[in-house]
Amino acid sequence: MLDINIGDVTAAYEGAVGVIWEMLMGEQIHVGGEQETDILAELAGVNAGTRVLDVLSGLGGPARHLARIYGATVTGLDATGRMVNEAVLRTERAGLDDRVTFRSGNALDMPFKSGTFNIVWGQDSWCYVTDKDRLIRECRRVAAPGGTIAFTDWIETGPMSAKERRNLNAFMLFPYMGTLDGYRRLLRRHGFAVGVCEDLSEDFTVQMHRYRDALAGGLKGRIVELFGTETFRDMERGIGLWVDAADEGKVGRGRCLGRKL
Repeated sequence: MLDINIGDVTAAYEGAVGVIWEMLMGEQIHVGGEQETDILAELAGVNAGTRVLDVLSGLGGPARHLARIYGATVTGLDATGRMVNEAVLRTERAGLDDRVTFRSGNALDMPFKSGTFNIVWGQDSWCYVTDKDRLIRECRRVAAPGGTIAFTDWIETGPMSAKERRNLNAFMLFPYMGTLDGYRRLLRRHGFAVGVCEDLSEDFTVQMHRYRDALAGGLKGRIVELFGTETFRDMERGIGLWVDAADEGKVGRGRCLGRKL
């Protein structure tokens, strides 16, 4: 586990990191965008009566999508001030602030009463959390009886050297990555019946190539203009490491759903 904490992550997403990843991924800032949000929503059974907590909600793209398309009531939780403020502004502009709200807070000590939400949700962001065991425990606490946990995340999928692991995590500011089996064990340990735990790494590899191509293509000039050549080269080098690791079957992405027992 690298010495990376919530302060390091929030500082990065207050600046260039958050802007560049939005350029690459869109405002949902996760692999697959709205299509992946729809898949997870359908598996989780999101509908007009659903109270959703989006843990590490970023700019609020998925939260707004769940409210607009499915009629859900959504609360987003994030520790990065810029992300929370921007999410609020975008939600007001979209006319969805009656159904989507955002709170600033720590996912390891959530500012919500126990049993509040029908679905506890996350997309490609729990890799930033320093204690995934405590995270899943908190998710269970705030989930209603019989409630659902539904999330995707970047994961380790194969053996790698300590140097490879350190370089990959350091670039992304992950303290460590989980594994699919690791998440399955955590869900069961904290009282969830696991319904889905599937490997999405084939598509993850395709998407990582797409991000590298976009970075080297149309986005290069804009990133250099905004943040300088050194920042662009750091991004190019880091995403190149992730492309190579994905091609070699060392990293990928998983989708998990469970029901609170």
